[in-house]
Amino acid sequence: MTSLRILVPIKQVIDYAIKPRVNATRTAVVTSGVKMSMNPFDELSIEESVRLRERNRDAVRDILAFSAGPAKAADTLRTAMAMGADRALLQGEGSDLEPLFVAKLLREVVHKEGCNMVICGKQSIDDDSGQTGQMLAGLLGWGQATQAAKVDVQGSEVVVTKEVDGGEEVVRVKLPAVVTTDLRLNEPRYATLPNIMKAKKKPIEKKTLADFSVEFGKRLETLKVVEPPPRQGGGKVDSVDGLISRLKELGAI
Repeated sequence: MTSLRILVPIKQVIDYAIKPRVNATRTAVVTSGVKMSMNPFDELSIEESVRLRERNRDAVRDILAFSAGPAKAADTLRTAMAMGADRALLQGEGSDLEPLFVAKLLREVVHKEGCNMVICGKQSIDDDSGQTGQMLAGLLGWGQATQAAKVDVQGSEVVVTKEVDGGEEVVRVKLPAVVTTDLRLNEPRYATLPNIMKAKKKPIEKKTLADFSVEFGKRLETLKVVEPPPRQGGGKVDSVDGLISRLKELGAI
């Protein structure tokens, strides 16, 4: 098996159990004073990286967690290291970064750190763009396997099983490669207290935008952020015939 140096991008998002609120000016979602946590898809990526090491300890040389965002994202990186990442890198000079800019940052990290595999979540639950992994593969010129439900490294190849409408699809890509994770890939472990204490001693290297040869710029403009309309109450019918009649009235059948 090829010796792996794995990069795992991590994003800090509003906790999935918290209902987001739109600010008064309708320009963004309120994040001040809101519980933040690791993007759930990124938890899957860290877990899968650690499991690859557990299956073949000699194959995985390094697991690097990287985050680009506010300085408080360091807390999320600590969680990643408590789950099993060896070290962490934080670019803590920005928030609300666009996928292409993040992909360019990741390309720089890959080159500087000598990574030959990137495992990242297929999307983040805040903007749901689902673009960063694919953009990174394009910028690097690497093969990519998206929405992984199973990952296996066989020699110099990564074998990824993904769920599709008709069942399962198996994709083989040669290393180096980018893999994006889907929800059924694994069940992320909890960071235990002993591992949390150990993670406090692991290094977090902090970088600024000046350390990367990437020009920051906005390509997208948010016109308005609004909450979805409240769901309407349902109705009751007395029989199957009544249901069919109602569906016809609504144009559903």
